[in-house]
Amino acid sequence: MYTSQEQAGRSAAAGRPAQQSTTASRPAQQSAPARPSAQQSAPAGGRGLHALIRTKDGWAVQHAIVTVTDLTGQQVARAEADAEGVVSTGPLAPGVYTAVATAAGYTPAAMTAIATGSGTAELGTVTLARQGGVDLPPPGIWTLDPAHCTIAATAQHLGLSTVRGRFTQFAGRIEVGPDPETSSVAADIVAASIDTGNGTRDAHLRSADFLNADAYRMISYRSTGLTPAGPDRWIVHGTLTLAGVQRPVDLDLAYLGTGPDPWGGLRAAFRAETELRREDFAMTYNQVVRAGVNLIGSTVKIELDVQAVQGASLP
Repeated sequence: MYTSQEQAGRSAAAGRPAQQSTTASRPAQQSAPARPSAQQSAPAGGRGLHALIRTKDGWAVQHAIVTVTDLTGQQVARAEADAEGVVSTGPLAPGVYTAVATAAGYTPAAMTAIATGSGTAELGTVTLARQGGVDLPPPGIWTLDPAHCTIAATAQHLGLSTVRGRFTQFAGRIEVGPDPETSSVAADIVAASIDTGNGTRDAHLRSADFLNADAYRMISYRSTGLTPAGPDRWIVHGTLTLAGVQRPVDLDLAYLGTGPDPWGGLRAAFRAETELRREDFAMTYNQVVRAGVNLIGSTVKIELDVQAVQGASLP
């Protein structure tokens, strides 16, 4: 027997629909999308990192190399500049990279490169500064311009003063290498073109007592190497052939700068000097004018002021 309250509760329970399972009524949970791999592959085709490697003066650094590393320090690309200083790699995976430009004789430059979804990373123009701070002429052949060059010789006279002369006919070329120490110099001078402003003295200098210009028409110099002597100075090692005698001769060379000329060309200026001992080239002629004093000094100072035009020939 139920009480009236119990009977009412049982009746309410009988009329209530059965409670559905929470698990059954809840929609199934969807799985989270998979995370992309930390290392994405580079897009196929197209170009990747692109840069122009230049000096402070705007000349191409043809032998520059750009190395690209990812954030872990792993190298992912490496490319060498072409004749125009352009560096281009294959496509890169999207992300952030470090690019380092290096070249012999230049201070390395590091920069951040960001590769887009297409795999490209544009660095624009990258400027490399020469070690020591002096930018040299662009690599290649440079031809001496005789109209703007001087090859002078100075000797002591009577132990009191100097006699100065110059050679008026000559030709030469400078080949500037990617690395300055690989550059070279070649010059040929007409021996009979010596001019001191005195005809009698010039005739004597052309004779067998000195230059022997009839037997040995040309004076030649060929460099064999360069040694740095400062930011804008080098010692040029070479061989001088004079009056039929060959001797090693070093030139103290200074680079003075590069600039355009009014005729559309590009010029580079140099100054060099050395000192020769006459007896090294069998020039032993002399006269004793008084005790301990010779007519002509035993050494000759050579000074060169040079302008060279870019290219294998003069305009």
